[in-house]
Amino acid sequence: MRVHVGAAATPEEAEAIAKSLAEHLGVDVDVHVGERDEPAASAEPPEIEYPLDDDHGPTDRERDLQAEIEDILQGGPEKYRDRLAERGKLFVRDRLDLWFGGEGGTRGAGDASTADGGPAGLHFEDGKFAAFDDWHPNAPADEDDDGTETDGDRLPADGLLTGAAEFEGRDVHFMANDFTVKAGSMAAKGVEKFLRMQQRALKTGKPVLYLMDSSGGRIDQQSGFFANREGIGKYYYNHSMLSGAVPQICVLYGPCIAGAAYTPVFADFTVMVEGMSAMAIASPRMVKMVTGEDIEMADLGGPRVHAEESGSADLVARDEEHARELVGDLIGYLPDRAGDTPPRGETKPPKFSPEGIDELIPESPNRPYDVRDLLDRVADAESVFELKSAYGPEIVTAFCRIDGRSVGVVANDPAVRSGAIFPDAAEKAAEFVWTCDAYGIPLLYLCDTPGFMAGSQVEKDAILEKGKKLIYATSSATVPKQTVVVRKAYGAGIYAMGGPAYDPESVIGLPSGEIGIMGPEAAINAVYARKLAEIDDPEERAETEARLREEYREDIDVHRMASEVVIDEIVPPSALREELAARFSFYEDVEKDLPDKKHGTVL
Repeated sequence: MRVHVGAAATPEEAEAIAKSLAEHLGVDVDVHVGERDEPAASAEPPEIEYPLDDDHGPTDRERDLQAEIEDILQGGPEKYRDRLAERGKLFVRDRLDLWFGGEGGTRGAGDASTADGGPAGLHFEDGKFAAFDDWHPNAPADEDDDGTETDGDRLPADGLLTGAAEFEGRDVHFMANDFTVKAGSMAAKGVEKFLRMQQRALKTGKPVLYLMDSSGGRIDQQSGFFANREGIGKYYYNHSMLSGAVPQICVLYGPCIAGAAYTPVFADFTVMVEGMSAMAIASPRMVKMVTGEDIEMADLGGPRVHAEESGSADLVARDEEHARELVGDLIGYLPDRAGDTPPRGETKPPKFSPEGIDELIPESPNRPYDVRDLLDRVADAESVFELKSAYGPEIVTAFCRIDGRSVGVVANDPAVRSGAIFPDAAEKAAEFVWTCDAYGIPLLYLCDTPGFMAGSQVEKDAILEKGKKLIYATSSATVPKQTVVVRKAYGAGIYAMGGPAYDPESVIGLPSGEIGIMGPEAAINAVYARKLAEIDDPEERAETEARLREEYREDIDVHRMASEVVIDEIVPPSALREELAARFSFYEDVEKDLPDKKHGTVL
């Protein structure tokens, strides 16, 4: 508290005023004499000292409550807790300690309810006593209830924990299933807690962590929570409302089946744990009953399936500790909510010198190189964080930092399928662009592609539909966009990769760049096939074909594109990082408007 007194006040008077106000108001007080900036005296409120003869302690009522809380914290039946170690996973409250425990491991005095020794970063938990009347011996007994608890009846917290915590310096909402309580299944009280947590996140605008380990809805108790207006179905309504408003991150610790499998796919980012996680619309037993297919859970919906084939898993962790580490890195690129500026990190020189960029990129458009090597010469060291690396691998989607600024990267990888865009890669990139745009993360496109793949199989796999999504996402993104024509930019590939027609803030080229309807080989075959076929001498035919290819390449060379102002600039490869940093900085606050409409029709 800042207080000004008259210029004639003495230091002693200022000190007396400061002490008196601090004592009576209970706040820090700075007393300034006259208009001076520096305080003449400061005081803090005195510490409260209780009388030495104050020997009051907990009453029996409070001791009973503490014992009930301690019982709740033990989770489900002991035999189920003992089985967790066999599966290599933590008891849910030990998991919270891993996520929110910090270095101290127990809660500090500044947080609520220190008595139960919870994690240091756990601000509070909601609904510990959910379903208490359904299982605890201290609950009021029904006429037919003898008041005793059996091991299998334990339902502490109804098997689902919710609350708020500090994670990596950020306040977050969280939920976590307790697998020791009926395999983490969901029932009425737990569903109510889940819904309240989501609805509070909508009001606070803080990120949400879902620590999922659930077998789905509790079938024998489905009345009252399955199809109700405020039942499990409302989860996914709330997920939809939260989508793009606050980051939602889900980690899977077990086989999440049916309704439980929708939370991870609705989340912005999903992490699975090797040898532990799975998600599927139905269990293997149900699959066999419905289709006759006999399949193991790992083959039905394990980490490999969703990381490589469905694309539902963004990251796969080695174990629980690694999962926490991955999410800790991931959240560092994301704002708390839409509209906030993404966090900035410390600027670091790139892992490898930008001086090596030109040598890295082959002159021939058909020779492969790993685009990650290019990123390591452009991005801040140790900042490249790739998502869905095994799905649609011909496009790399990753967060990185350039001069400390969070950037979303969409990069063709010529080391995989020559960088041609297949359906899975198009869909992956579209979703990534959409997510970056939702959270205000600027985009960098590194274009080196022969375009969208052709053929009967990709048509069956919906190359047009999924390619449309990428072009739509790129068109609709209003964050700052920079596009680099690294080497080949053929066909509609330049459209999907943020080309000149797609409102980028800049399109810059490296001297290896080419922009054309198609590559030289395809173009010469399309235009001169008959003429070349009429040349009988093989050597003459080969020389003519080579000459025509070089003439075509001159027409699509990046210098021609710059001369015709198709692109904004050609930059020396060694200056690419510096150029991008300057452009992202300059366009940081750019504002772009979309047409006045409810929404587009492309999903």
